[in-house]
Amino acid sequence: MWTEKVEVQGPYNFDLVLERLSLDPLQVVDFMNRTVKVPLYIEKVPTVIHVQAIGDTEDPVFVIKGQSEENKPKALQRLKKVFHWHEPLAAVSQHFQESDLRDIFEEHRGTAIVLDFDYYSCIVKCIIHQQLNLAFAHTLTERFVKTFGYQIDGAWFYPTPETTAQLQVEQLRAIQFSGRKAEYVIGLSQQIVHGHLGVDELDKLSDQEIMDTLIKIRGIGRWTAENFLLFGLGRPNLFPKADIGIQNALKQLYGLPQKPTQEEMETYSLKWAPYLSYASLYLWRSIEKRSEKK
Repeated sequence: MWTEKVEVQGPYNFDLVLERLSLDPLQVVDFMNRTVKVPLYIEKVPTVIHVQAIGDTEDPVFVIKGQSEENKPKALQRLKKVFHWHEPLAAVSQHFQESDLRDIFEEHRGTAIVLDFDYYSCIVKCIIHQQLNLAFAHTLTERFVKTFGYQIDGAWFYPTPETTAQLQVEQLRAIQFSGRKAEYVIGLSQQIVHGHLGVDELDKLSDQEIMDTLIKIRGIGRWTAENFLLFGLGRPNLFPKADIGIQNALKQLYGLPQKPTQEEMETYSLKWAPYLSYASLYLWRSIEKRSEKK
């Protein structure tokens, strides 16, 4: 067992990070103790890392605990990227001070983009979430993971590509996958197992190269690829204009009678670059909060 203290440059509001993580029923979040269990693969070995916040928004401090001392350096490196501890948020916050998103950024100040814990599981989750409302998307993902995945120290790991590649469409249909969605998830996994897609190599490519690679795979379109770029790799300048949540958030923000057009969204977002990913996150957060208050 090892323990490490990590200090991060503020602002960084881990309580708001936990709040958003808790929307996913697979996340093991403890609000009272300000902790989350993080299932990671380090050198292809599954391990669970405990992350606890002991600081505040202006002076963020975290206590990290893991099992294998040998894996500690790589675990810490991965955690810093997952929780966006490697790049201060002050510049992002300042960028939006004079924008139309100022009030949203003030309300959610210090909320970081938190990545999915594993590249493969991120793509699978994006495929499952396609064209579903968020509540059922989480339910379907939870069924998939708890039926075919496994648990260590109370944290859930998605099934591996090798496991999923062996599944039959009927097995996923039994937990309410559509036939097409089942084929997509199994097909993706087979592409990985057969060496046609190296998910661990994707982070070495440009946004456009990744987009071109992923949309060749059956069941992956632009929305799924953009969400992987944002929540899998943490690329900073993604604005999925086809996303219904972002459309609804903009409709609410500007008091529009209907959802904005692609052209209108392009116009709104011009001044938000090069942090479009944060504009996307905070717009999503603005309507998630509204839903929670109902």
